[in-house]
Amino acid sequence: MPEIVVEASRAMALGVKLCRPKVIPMYPITPQTHIVEALAEMINNGELQAEMIHVESEHSACSALLGAQAAGVRTFSATSSQGLALMYEILPIISGNRMPCVMAIANRALSAPISIWNDHSDAVSARDQGWIQLYVESTQEAIDTIIQLYKICEDHSVLLPGMLCLDGFTLSHVYERAVVPEQEQVDAFLPEYKPYVKLDPEEPITMGPIAFPDSFMEFKKMQHEAMLQALKVIKNVHDEFAKQFGRAYGNGLLELYRMEDAEYALIGMGTLVGTARVVVDKLRAEGLKAGLIKLRSLRPFPKEDLAKATKNLQGLAVIDRHISLGYEGPLFSDVRSALFESDIRINNFIAGLGGRDITQKHLRKALLSLKERREGGWLL
Repeated sequence: MPEIVVEASRAMALGVKLCRPKVIPMYPITPQTHIVEALAEMINNGELQAEMIHVESEHSACSALLGAQAAGVRTFSATSSQGLALMYEILPIISGNRMPCVMAIANRALSAPISIWNDHSDAVSARDQGWIQLYVESTQEAIDTIIQLYKICEDHSVLLPGMLCLDGFTLSHVYERAVVPEQEQVDAFLPEYKPYVKLDPEEPITMGPIAFPDSFMEFKKMQHEAMLQALKVIKNVHDEFAKQFGRAYGNGLLELYRMEDAEYALIGMGTLVGTARVVVDKLRAEGLKAGLIKLRSLRPFPKEDLAKATKNLQGLAVIDRHISLGYEGPLFSDVRSALFESDIRINNFIAGLGGRDITQKHLRKALLSLKERREGGWLL
């Protein structure tokens, strides 16, 4: 397996190419554009046998994603911010039709005011639309996770779409060293796509019919059960990948750092956890038993794994890069609900909105607030 220095967006494209999608509907929006630009180059050079559909909007891109997947082929698309917002009408339709589409989201703040920089408001706002959401920290994790995500979504006990979320600019445009798997290895790990159902004139079926009040809830219950089943599938696929490729990210749902004897810990998603590791190490050197929980899977939410990881903590600081205006951080809501029966002190911090740097000083303040029994708030 060759090791290269590569921009994370191009690395994402390399990972997608290894998964052999056949149709890629796309519409450019910063900061995801480099991903589909790289894929267009690969198609033009004959490196990837796929059709790229140049559509007139992200709404059309998502609609074409649904149509191509329903016709029985593996697909891919990517977007950010207002682009994902424009896709919103189609997101639950793809999930409700149980189409295992895969998209990359280069996370960017939702306007207004206009911002091209990173926070998690775009994807987190869509977390309830039936898409698996996995958040990555590094270029290597992006390559490895996109390969896993196809296998997770296409599992017949799941059959749900998935978003791979990488921080815009702070990851998408960063150059890092990464190992690119060989095509033969990925082919052995990720079989050729065989749709569970597809549109076929020879064997006609109905997709997306009306559901009356006596059946709609049953459909939603099946989607919910599939999302819960995905917790197990994510772990299994991650473990299989780790065994074959030699790289692991916790258990696939959570990645723990210095949590064995931790009394106080941070939990967050994406690139901020790299800074958090440094803060944890420095506080450890000062005598504070600090730890870190990197959340990889926002949906499905790993409630039981989080409860197990935090059972010996005295305090937990939740770092949200999004806020549910008028209430609190959405990740905090999920964490507090998951730990409802726990006596752990849980503080919420809103940080990094619109690309604001999350510094060591910010994360140190969040951790020390737990020991000093101060409240959470905005990390400005």
